[in-house]
Amino acid sequence: MAQNKNALLRYRTIDRCLRNTGRKWTLQNLVDACSDALYEYEGKDDLVSTRTVQLDLQMMRSDKLGYCAPIEVYDRKYYRYSDPDYSIASRPLSQHDVEMLSRTAELLRQFDEFDRNHEMADIVNRLQDKAGSAALRLPIVDYERNPNLKGLEHLTGLYDLIASRSCVRIGYRSFRSRSTRIYILHPYLLKEYNNRWFLFGALDGRMEIYNLALDRIVYFERCTEVRFKESPGFDTSYFDDIVGVTRTNAPVERVVLHAVNSQASYILTKPLHRSQTLLAKDQRDGSMTFELRVIVNHEFTARLLSFGPGVKVVEPESLAQRMLEIHKACMEQYQNLQPL
Repeated sequence: MAQNKNALLRYRTIDRCLRNTGRKWTLQNLVDACSDALYEYEGKDDLVSTRTVQLDLQMMRSDKLGYCAPIEVYDRKYYRYSDPDYSIASRPLSQHDVEMLSRTAELLRQFDEFDRNHEMADIVNRLQDKAGSAALRLPIVDYERNPNLKGLEHLTGLYDLIASRSCVRIGYRSFRSRSTRIYILHPYLLKEYNNRWFLFGALDGRMEIYNLALDRIVYFERCTEVRFKESPGFDTSYFDDIVGVTRTNAPVERVVLHAVNSQASYILTKPLHRSQTLLAKDQRDGSMTFELRVIVNHEFTARLLSFGPGVKVVEPESLAQRMLEIHKACMEQYQNLQPL
């Protein structure tokens, strides 16, 4: 069970105990009840410490999670609610909860890679608990993800910096570099492409849009000495003319592709780019010709190469020549192939 779920289980257990006014509850009684609950739900006989329950009581009393529980000590020994009708399950959402829920909903529509100990995850668990939907079951929707990918641990911290409109100092080491470079960035967007995450922002002093792969970030920290600046020229339309995340100064080009039957229907139903249109279909062999208007970048070229001999570049000639050179280099690698 994740640590935040352990905490939720303890809060619920303490709440259940304190609502039972037919018994006097000492600190040790609450510790024992929490330990028993952990064993019942998880089959673990790990004992909950006295210090942990004391911190739980302090957390429940505070407004950090929206509980503000009226927990009092009487006879210098026993714990109870001063309001016998109080329960953490009946508390309305605080303004903080609503704001965090808004962020969580936005994130959940896209991915599930954030730190499970982040406070947004705590709020989701509380909502699930209120709705009675916290029981374990197989997922209905499963997104492709790579949990072992380096850099995922940076997602939560970078998201918070973007949300709070704060600059970030980043230590970054590219694949080609032997040393770590330091960037001060005005961060604007986190974007996933091909199971890899990228941070987009403006380089301080130049306000030029950079993208940094999260798996190449060595460290990052809030840069308090630089004031955050918005970029008037950056929004999601930045990606309209490209495939992937790399935007160069090259112009948008008209690209014409011819796809054989085995690949044509796939490309038709899953366009390579939003600008893709069908120019012609050969009724004899089922091949199709497509037109796209894109900036040719590395990701687009790699996508074309993934189709092997199933796709041929008709226009522009420069791209067709580039594809020819790549295929020739591939062929040379296999010419002297020795059988195993």
